[in-house]
Amino acid sequence: MTETTHLNPDESGHAARQRIIATLAAATPEAIAEKYQTIETPDFELVRQPETGLVMVRGRMGGTGSPFNLGEVTVTRCVVRLATGETGSAYSLGRNKEKALQSAVIDALWQRGDARDHIETRVIAPLAASHTEMRETVREETEATKVNFFTMVRGDN
Repeated sequence: MTETTHLNPDESGHAARQRIIATLAAATPEAIAEKYQTIETPDFELVRQPETGLVMVRGRMGGTGSPFNLGEVTVTRCVVRLATGETGSAYSLGRNKEKALQSAVIDALWQRGDARDHIETRVIAPLAASHTEMRETVREETEATKVNFFTMVRGDN
């Protein structure tokens, strides 16, 4: 089993939660909705209802140089609290409030000891595998269009 599909014993709680939130943020709204239907939804209250705002994205000159403001992107966030006390939060690019809400509930459930293994194996692992497969497909398609240039050196005339 890889680190992207299950908890790494060396992974701290903070790093593990970052991985979970990143996996949920990278997933498509359709994939989140599909996985959300497979879990038993607990009672929860909205701490911060799904809301959309803008975030400034920064870039670096040449990838490593001076930082600059690249532009703004739309982000939706949500925070929920389960009846058992766990608080889940989610951020996602775009305006899909349902995805943010469902991701926050999944994050909160993941924090419950009795639900963590179920969330890891039934939700997070398939989403991470799907994301890895999608990235590999894009990489292969990009590689197929790559053009290699070379220079031939001719002898002195």
